Amino acid sequence: MTDAGWIQPGSRVYIAGGYGMVGSALYRLLSEQCGATVIRHRRQEIDLTDPRAVDACLSSQSIDVMIVAAATVGGILANNTRPAEFIQNNLMIAANLIDGSYRHGIDKLLYLGSSCIYPKHAEQPMVEEALLTGHLEPTNEPYAVSKIAGIKLCESYNRQFGMDCRCAMPTNLYGQGDNYDLKGSHVIPALMRRFHDAVQQRLPEVVVWGSGQVRREFLLVDDLANGCLALMQASSNAINALTSEQCRHLNIGSGVDVTIAELAALVAETVGFKGQIQYDSSKPDGAPRKLLDISKIRSLGWSPVHSLRDGLAATYQDYLAHPDSARGVA
Repeated sequence: MTDAGWIQPGSRVYIAGGYGMVGSALYRLLSEQCGATVIRHRRQEIDLTDPRAVDACLSSQSIDVMIVAAATVGGILANNTRPAEFIQNNLMIAANLIDGSYRHGIDKLLYLGSSCIYPKHAEQPMVEEALLTGHLEPTNEPYAVSKIAGIKLCESYNRQFGMDCRCAMPTNLYGQGDNYDLKGSHVIPALMRRFHDAVQQRLPEVVVWGSGQVRREFLLVDDLANGCLALMQASSNAINALTSEQCRHLNIGSGVDVTIAELAALVAETVGFKGQIQYDSSKPDGAPRKLLDISKIRSLGWSPVHSLRDGLAATYQDYLAHPDSARGVA
């Protein structure tokens, strides 16, 4: 393994899921600021769950770095109603891209996971070593299992084949290019869409799922992209000092959490909603708290830049600038 950073001017980087929220943020950073040649395809162009399609794609490209940012994702409603799709698709995407990279000589791979890999009642803030030490949150267990499998694939290919696979475990993300479809969105875009619509329709109140008392951590997607870059540019010696064969992933988060009630009030303020916010406690809350320990990624010189308030303001301006795409119309 080389100690040089992965991303250099002219490096050829393939971003699987390159048109999603995370992939787009990575594309902006790597192509516009780092001078890399970034290759990406839309979902309609390649089915990443099909091993033959992935093999054909990789055999036609010359790639230095693979970034696995593709995933079937969604909020608590989507996880509850589409569990088979979430585990099947994400298992296939990870297996096809990690094994395909190995077979086509791509030995540098970044895999994007999720903070839901940790046990429901993990000690807070959650350290990387908490993985597989307890039961997962039932509402998103299938998705979490698929992401854990991806991490273990990376660890196994490193160990057996000498690849340099690194894994980033982001906290809850939001920002430019998010999904605002209420049937599949995460909490911030769902709240932003509902409060915005309530302002437009002059509704007196908005009902939010759950008690509002569980705590969550949020990170602007552009901060995540910079964290991923720090992870890719770190020397193998630095990575080896922070990880082990059994724990090859690093958390990336803001280091700060808020209650859902505090988040809802902040989103309402951002979009100008002045009505009442009610909570439906009959709906699931999910894990009581999810806060990542980010001391390891901080030791590589990275820190989040945007506060939640500033990030929400920038995200809402992007939402207003792209109303059709933000609503899944275009």
